[in-house]
Amino acid sequence: MQNAQLEKHANNIRKDIIIETHSAQSGHPGGSLGAADLITSLYFEEMDINKENLGTTDRDRFVLSKGHASPALYGVFAEKGFIDPELLPTFRHLGSPLQGHPSMKCLKGIDMSTGSLGQGISTAVGMALANKLDNSSHRVYALLGDGECQEGEVWEATMSAAHYKLDNLCIIVDNNDLQIDGHVHDVMNVAPLDEKFKAFGCYVINIDGHDFDQIRDAFAQARKNKGKPTAIIAKTIKGKGVSFMEDQVNWHGVAPNTEQKDAALKELEAK
Repeated sequence: MQNAQLEKHANNIRKDIIIETHSAQSGHPGGSLGAADLITSLYFEEMDINKENLGTTDRDRFVLSKGHASPALYGVFAEKGFIDPELLPTFRHLGSPLQGHPSMKCLKGIDMSTGSLGQGISTAVGMALANKLDNSSHRVYALLGDGECQEGEVWEATMSAAHYKLDNLCIIVDNNDLQIDGHVHDVMNVAPLDEKFKAFGCYVINIDGHDFDQIRDAFAQARKNKGKPTAIIAKTIKGKGVSFMEDQVNWHGVAPNTEQKDAALKELEAK
């Protein structure tokens, strides 16, 4: 797919994120906007996932370990035609399948109910191990936050993935250096993430998480890598695409008001 097409999809997903969080008057717009390019690349170019195999395990699987970025996941589901876009304004509403964190019970195509940080990657390791035991060629992708890497469970899971030589597992770290309480390096420094994942037995790739060429090349390298899991450390900007939200910790878990929503959509429409 041409980069211009991917950029258009990602921009539409960012508009969906604004609509969802504004409608709910809650949610996490910052990290969702920052992860939009990575999720777009996964669903539109990398993974073998479509309407026909959505409800099966006979496909690549994706675990949004940073489950609070669910608006981005629902945005890509709408953009792919997996859900009706008219559902998006029901985000976080009572009875809606679009819960604040992804729920397998509510929506077909969600591969893991996530929210408790660290549990998503742990489940992804189990999926990848099951695929190995079943001689399945399908791959498993897990998207983590850098703040999430403060959880010890992340490293236990990574150690297990390396021990079992899960080269069908691709760990992606959304590395924006911001979490709810401030900069990750101030709250609990996890740097250097690349060296840590390497020490835990991963093949490590550092990229710009907003550069579709670099994202594409990293996934290609991950597929060629044999004998160990891959960890892609993707440098991103929280709030990417909306100027007044970019690199601002205050937009971690605060929804835009109507004036801010209109300004954000106007900016994204101009792109």
